[in-house]
Amino acid sequence: MAKVAFIGLGVMGFPMAGHLKVKGGHDVTVYNRTAAKSAAWAEKFGGKSAPTPAEAARDADFVFTCVGNDDDLRSVTSGKDGVLQTMKAGAILIDNTTASADVARELYAAAKEKGVGFIDAPVSGGQAGAENGVLTVMCGAEDAVYEKAKPVIDAFARMVGLMGAPGAGQLTKMINQICIAGIVQGLAEGIHFGKRAGLDIEKVVDVISKGAAGSWQMENRHKTMNEGKYDFGFAIDWMRKDLGIVLDEARHNGAKLPLTALVDQFYGDVQTMGGNRWDTSSLLARLEK
Repeated sequence: MAKVAFIGLGVMGFPMAGHLKVKGGHDVTVYNRTAAKSAAWAEKFGGKSAPTPAEAARDADFVFTCVGNDDDLRSVTSGKDGVLQTMKAGAILIDNTTASADVARELYAAAKEKGVGFIDAPVSGGQAGAENGVLTVMCGAEDAVYEKAKPVIDAFARMVGLMGAPGAGQLTKMINQICIAGIVQGLAEGIHFGKRAGLDIEKVVDVISKGAAGSWQMENRHKTMNEGKYDFGFAIDWMRKDLGIVLDEARHNGAKLPLTALVDQFYGDVQTMGGNRWDTSSLLARLEK
């Protein structure tokens, strides 16, 4: 059992911290910007809550963060009440936020100055993956730090992989989002075409999902897409945040991402339709408006 702090109890962080307590058997202290969420977590899982990130991280062996964006991440780590103010030497900071590779490298350097290990460890699998403890975790870290932290991360993960040096986890998550964007747009167009052609979408998907066109998105989202329901996962606002990070990185490294840039614009169209909190499969709604 380790002493663990978890900072950020959103739709992902709340269950992830729960798995660390229940499945991992760790002594977990949480912090959330809205104190009521911390209290609810502590009541549900029997852990503890703290009034600031710094207090949650005091004496912890492992500190997890899972917040909104780069600025939120800087606030809870390097800010006045951030975890790096109190983390002990030899502890490890594990960031599960989807953020930029630049901020990951920045935090690695800040942690190293204090004798603290750092892993950028963004996750994939959505809310359902977090609740079921089967997330995919993409890590950027020094080898020894990763090996020490992996058994703890395993509490909420189905797959954990070391992708390279600090920053590599975030870069891998960017590839994940690039691939999702293209797949969802293709699925949306396929369903739209099939409906216009008068085909039974369920029969179509039952056949093509067994071949080369099959995907997680097709298996898990085609029914709700076909019914025009878009309340099943990762919101458009967050996807656009992620794709903004991707496109900014591409401008720096010279990668050409024409499809990703186009799908990002399509998601912008969905936002103007009022779909900010619809899930990423709502690209179909744009085609059917």
